Formats: sequence, structure tokens, C-alpha cells
Amino acid sequence: GKGATDKASIASALGEYFERLSCNYFFADFYLGEEFANGDFTHYPNEKWFKVAEDEVPQGIMDESLWDYFDPERELTASHLYDFNSGNFERGICTVPYTRQRDGQEIYIPVNVIGNIFVSNGMSAGNTKFEARVQGLSEVFERAIKNRIIAEGISLPIVPEEIVKQYPKIHEACEELRSHGFHLRIADASLGGKYPVMSVTLINPVDGSVFASFGAHPSFEVALERTVTELLQGRRLDQLDVFQPATFDNDEVATPENIELHFIDSSGLISHDFFRSEADFEFVHWDFSGSTEQEYNFCTDLIHSMGHDIYIMDYTHLNVYACRILVPGMSDIYPVDELIWRNNNEGAKFRETFLSLDQYDTEQLMEIYDSLEEAGHSDIIRAAEFIGLATDADTPWHTLRIGELKAHLCLAAGSEEAIDWVDWILHTGQVNEDAMRHFRCLKAILEIKYDDEREYASYQDALGLMFGANNVTLAIEIAEGRTRFNGLTFPGLSLEGFKKHAALLDGYRKLHVAKQQHWAREVSDS
Repeated sequence: GKGATDKASIASALGEYFERLSCNYFFADFYLGEEFANGDFTHYPNEKWFKVAEDEVPQGIMDESLWDYFDPERELTASHLYDFNSGNFERGICTVPYTRQRDGQEIYIPVNVIGNIFVSNGMSAGNTKFEARVQGLSEVFERAIKNRIIAEGISLPIVPEEIVKQYPKIHEACEELRSHGFHLRIADASLGGKYPVMSVTLINPVDGSVFASFGAHPSFEVALERTVTELLQGRRLDQLDVFQPATFDNDEVATPENIELHFIDSSGLISHDFFRSEADFEFVHWDFSGSTEQEYNFCTDLIHSMGHDIYIMDYTHLNVYACRILVPGMSDIYPVDELIWRNNNEGAKFRETFLSLDQYDTEQLMEIYDSLEEAGHSDIIRAAEFIGLATDADTPWHTLRIGELKAHLCLAAGSEEAIDWVDWILHTGQVNEDAMRHFRCLKAILEIKYDDEREYASYQDALGLMFGANNVTLAIEIAEGRTRFNGLTFPGLSLEGFKKHAALLDGYRKLHVAKQQHWAREVSDS
């Protein structure tokens, strides 16, 4: 959380907590297990499942403008829209109802699209429905205008010092930062008084690095306070030396990867053009504040005037007002083609297979290996993360990466390609020293195995001195296929033995009950 006082920062942190809990975001990266995948509902009681036939997208999902936006070339199939968390492809496509603010129409949007494209952007909590919505819409403005300013290298007008002094707490916080040796550049990011956005850039004269913070709210004062407190959200003063110097490589600054870094932790590159003395806009001491409903109307009117639609789902099942706001074309974090090229449900397709590898024969294991190779997923990603598991730190699953899993598959299938993947493990260095010793030994044993002129017996004593006799014995067992998937367990979708994941699902079960009770009350009240 962030705020100008202790209580304000705690309130902010609680708001962040409840928005993530209300929107299921704490569980977004995880498999929810068979109980919830097959239950009355997986995500929310008002979700709607659409049955699929022959991979065709069923009627009734999204509206025409959303299809035009997310699938302009009409490439999406049903398999792109199955949700990651349930992995229940037979059940169909899981959607949740969002209200289109322009006309109050209820639109069913796939959970998959929300998770892949918008991630956490637009989630909010507040004391009232409109307070939560204003906060969520402000976040949408903040990130959209920030992205445009950074990508285009727009130079912003400096806020006059006498204006900053009108807000004593904010001025005091800025002076505190300056007293630690940092330079601050406080700027109006409204782009001529149009958008409710402010910017504060911290410059570290020790190494020349820069860090741009942005904040938004219909109130000039609130937006500026948020921008200043954002500088230190999640970090201490002594952690402000991890940023980068400005650059003249504007193409690099504008890349989606750099903009993504700014979304994650603001550590991306910033153009020198952002710091030009000549501002691209005049300073405006703007203020669009009013009642929370008036502020909400201001935000929605402005977004609609920009040609975007707003879709909102409100939540009150935790007795806190929360909402999730989607503004396609404005609040997206990832490009829409990720639905085709980097869809998170790819991991769900491999989930049951990974958890049942001991059930497959040699030919099937090589088919799994070939499927992984063809899919082209990053070899460095953790296998458990890929399929959505929370792992226990003392188990091999905790560190297992896709590249290492490919080594296991080749070893179990007796494929000589295992040497290349053991090499990959040694070169990436993502395992601890004991494992490195094991894989160095295994590589030597494999090279002996696939050399017609060498025998294990000739090298066993020397290898025992280098790596330990037990390591040599184990390596031979693995190379000869007598030991498969060394140390890994395969409980299938029951996830038996995954204690941390079981604890995660216990937490989700509490949330599930709260949803059931809340929606049951709503039905009885109506």
C-alpha cells in the first residue's frame, strides 16, 4: 500500500488486498483442482459455460466490437478460450458477465481473455461502488497515458513550485526525497488539461539513473499525492538505485517488452526526449473533482469520447465494494495476439500429462517431448509455473524447468538427445551445486554410453573420485533406463503430496463459500 500517512498506506494495502481477493487475482496463476473445475461454479456463481463442438466458438460470447478488437483476422478458435485455472476443456468455455457502461448491456467475456490480456489492470476496491470504480478508472488512465508518454517520448510541463506548495504534505514528502540527494521532476501529465494524470520523475545523480512515477485521479491533489507515494510503493529509499539511465534509443523505449517492464515495476527505459526543456504541452492546473458519482461520470464520458467501451463487473461478496474494469484498447497490458501466440492455457493442456509421466511408455514419452518442442515454450520457465502448481521448496518439482523436464523425457525414452538437454542444464546453471554435480556425472556417463569404443567399467573408479560413487551408480541406472524421472512424483490431477498447493486450495475454498453465501442471499432477496 501507499499513502502520505501510516494509516493511509495501511488502508491502501487493505484495498489492494481486497481487490485481488474479490477478483480472484491471488489464484490467477494456479490450477484450482478437480473439486472446483467440476463444481457448480469455478470462478463465480454467475459464470456461464459455453459447450464447444469441433473447436468452433459458440454463439453468445462477447459482443461484435469485442470480437473485432480481439480477433480482427478471425483466427481464434474455442481452444484459445478455455480457461487456465479449471483446465476443464470438456466443460467448455468459462465466461463471466460484465456490464457495458454505454448502454447497460450484459456481455459474457471469457475468463481466459481477461487473464491473458488485462491481468491486474483495472481492479479496485473502495468504500462505495463509485469510489471503487473511480479508483479503477483512474488506474486505467494512469497506465494508458503513462504508456503513451513513455513510448512517444513526450516532454511534460513542470508544475510550478508555488503550486506544489499549495499541498503541504506532498511538498514535505518531495523535500524529504530531495534531502536524500535525489532530484525530482514534478510534471503535469494531463496532456494539456485533458486527462487526470500527474508524473514525478526521480533522478539519481550518483549513477544518472531515472525512474518515472505516474498517478491519476479526477482530483489534481489526489493524483499528485498518489504519484509521489507511488515512488516508494513496495521499495525503500535504499532500493532506489536499481533503475536505468535515460536513452536516445527511442525504438527500444517503445517496444512492448519495455512498456511491460514499466507496468511491472517501472524499471524500463525512458527516452532523453522525456526530459527536454521544451514541453510538448502547456501546464494546466486542472481539477475534475466532485462527488464520487460525478467523478465516475467524468471518467466514463472521457473514455467514451476517446472511442472506447467500458465493461465493469462489481463485487460485494466480501462485504467490501470492489470491481474489475476492462477498457479494450486502453487498459490492455498485453497485445491481443498473445491469445494465439502466448496463451496461458497452453500450460493447462500439458497439466495432466506432466503429472502422470510415469504412466507412459517410451514411444508416448517421445511424443510428449515432440509436442513440447513443437509448442516452442521457453525452456527456462519452471514446469510447475507452466501448469499452475504451487510447489514445496524441498521437492524436485520446485526447481524443475521445462528444459530439465525435456532431459528427463529423453532419458526415460532412451534418446541420445538427452546429452544435449543435460548440457543445457549445465550451461543455464539453474540448479543447486549437488544437482550440478549429478548432471556433470550423468553427462559423462551418457557420453560413455553412446560411444561404441568406451565401457562404464573403464571410468567408474575415476568418476567416483570426481562425483562420488553413489552419483556414478545413479547416473548409470538413469542412462540405462532402470531409474526414470529421478526424484519426481506423479500424483495425477489429485495433486496428492503437493502440500503448498493444497493449502492454496484451502484458502480458495473459504473464498468459494463466501461467494456461495453472498449469491444465495442475493437470489433470496430478489
